[in-house]
Amino acid sequence: MATVDTTTESGKAAPESGGYPAARAPSPPANFSCADLVLRAFLFAATLSALVVLVTAKQTVLVPVALAPRLVVMPITSKFKDSPALIYLLVALCVTCFYSLLTAVSSLRFISGSASTAKTLFLVLLLDVFYAAIMASATGSAGGVAWIGLNGNSHTRWIKICNVYGKFCRHIGSSTFLSLIASIVLVLLAVLDAYSLYRRSR
Repeated sequence: MATVDTTTESGKAAPESGGYPAARAPSPPANFSCADLVLRAFLFAATLSALVVLVTAKQTVLVPVALAPRLVVMPITSKFKDSPALIYLLVALCVTCFYSLLTAVSSLRFISGSASTAKTLFLVLLLDVFYAAIMASATGSAGGVAWIGLNGNSHTRWIKICNVYGKFCRHIGSSTFLSLIASIVLVLLAVLDAYSLYRRSR
């Protein structure tokens, strides 16, 4: 009886019809570089917008001032530089905006083919948590100033000013809201980094 040659043209033995398929290689960890890049681009847009709105927070109004023996109307200017809390918010927005730009470039490099190491992910995770803490504290400080300007405080005899400096208060409120969004985005980035590290460790 003639024998059947089961070798292929390349010289390797062909698998038998009744054999089991070879086991597949384990799939690599999920790559979240695209989501990371989108979040960092959104962080850059939020911090830059908040920065521009805060820097342009300036308004001059005519306020009556009692000068004996008569009442004099004087122009009084209110600007963000008058409050240390708003200056703190300005610095926090500057450094976070620059940080988001640098890390967005890194995410682009990872998408283009350079694999991120676990050490790099851990470092970025620490930095995301650090900047999230900075933005949260700066947003809280600015929010406290904005609340006093909007409602005042009868116990400390601090009067509200937003009924006079409406444009100025709108700028401060908008900048604080955008800063809050930036803080939330940084928390989401930290969670994403932590999950990526978890997937790598499995």
